[in-house]
Amino acid sequence: MVHRRTLPTAALIALCAILAGAAAPAIAGSNKSPAIDLGVTVKTLDNGLKVILLEDHSVPVLSRQTFYHVGARNERPGITGISHFMEHMMFNGAERYGPKEFDAVLEANGGYSNAFTSKDMTAYYEDISSDGLELVVDLDSDRMAALALDSTFLCSEMGVVKEERRYSIDNSIFGLMYEELFALAYKAHPYSWPVLGWMSDLDGICRDDCVAYFRTYYAPNNAVLIVAGDFDTDEAFALVERYYGGIRRQEPPAPLRTAEPEQFGERRAEVRKPAALPQLLIGFAATAVSSPDIYAIDVLQTILTTGHSSRLYKRLVRESAIAVEADSWFSWMIDPSLYIFHLTLKADADPAECERIVYEELAAIASGGVTGAEMAKAKNSLEADFQRSMQTVNGKASKIGRYEMLFGDYRTIQEVPGKYRAVTADDVKRVAETYFSPNRRNVVTLVPERAES
Repeated sequence: MVHRRTLPTAALIALCAILAGAAAPAIAGSNKSPAIDLGVTVKTLDNGLKVILLEDHSVPVLSRQTFYHVGARNERPGITGISHFMEHMMFNGAERYGPKEFDAVLEANGGYSNAFTSKDMTAYYEDISSDGLELVVDLDSDRMAALALDSTFLCSEMGVVKEERRYSIDNSIFGLMYEELFALAYKAHPYSWPVLGWMSDLDGICRDDCVAYFRTYYAPNNAVLIVAGDFDTDEAFALVERYYGGIRRQEPPAPLRTAEPEQFGERRAEVRKPAALPQLLIGFAATAVSSPDIYAIDVLQTILTTGHSSRLYKRLVRESAIAVEADSWFSWMIDPSLYIFHLTLKADADPAECERIVYEELAAIASGGVTGAEMAKAKNSLEADFQRSMQTVNGKASKIGRYEMLFGDYRTIQEVPGKYRAVTADDVKRVAETYFSPNRRNVVTLVPERAES
């Protein structure tokens, strides 16, 4: 996932403080899930724009967010990276607000904006005081209706995007390994290329490509608009209808046909770059968000690498002292994604020995399962994370948008805590056996080289 800009330091510090100070609810031993009543109003405009409004008067602020069904999976060779590039261009002028005016006007009124592009979606949001709803609706509807795509700013913004690629991938050890892992694991599916795109494609993207892409994917009938916070629903919907209602719908985008074929054996690659420590990136072909296994995989991930008491951290960092970091993650995605391990080894450690230990632990779970204490701790942690993510109006709007993109229905949010609670130790054992097969494995090894003097 690529963000247009990072959170301000103060916001990050505040977020860390909230997370550090928040106590996890004690749910271990209980199978009853607390009810989640979102209390939203959903309407669809005549042009196809789905509008989801969530009144929350706990604080005098609101978050307006637009999610588009477009990401790297909608691109094709020749225009890879265009989804992320279009995210940048959405801040470079439209009919009523000129280049760079979006943030200037918003921030002059005390608001804050950001955006991100992933392989599955692109999203934009503004957080502002409750009296700023008409302003953010005006700003966002302007760019959805009449994005300028001025040739001068296309050229300058492409320079910014190329520099972002150089910083995040070309000059980043982890970025290179991550790019190599997906190119290794996906032979047919668009998940194979990076969200930032290949440099040669960025060199070739022209204004006609952008106009066609914008017309297809930034239409109101390919978007979901969410407003959460301190406002009146009837007044908000009238505003949304007034500003967005006149934007023309477009022909729906063609659905993605290509599915990744089954993997029948381990794949390996090396990245040789000057570096202080060897690293491993291991990706197992996993499953899509539509699979009921995603909840058991999340529990398994928590048991394996979340916290210093997790299985792999204890084994690799504390006991064998072969690694300095052991992490893993599984991203919910529309099409089958990867379960990824990222391991940073000590300078003199043998990557093959590190792999052996990882696979030994995975095999132990696949054959012997996990303990009741591990299950309780993991489910407690996951549900606490889920509830924390719903504490702010921005978090609620973001969750609604993401679930609309991934599941096609925000109401899935209400099922998640119960899904985690329903996961059994047998489920965890079964998904470990299913998805950690050597035939599903893709391994990228960083081989440190000496820097040229």
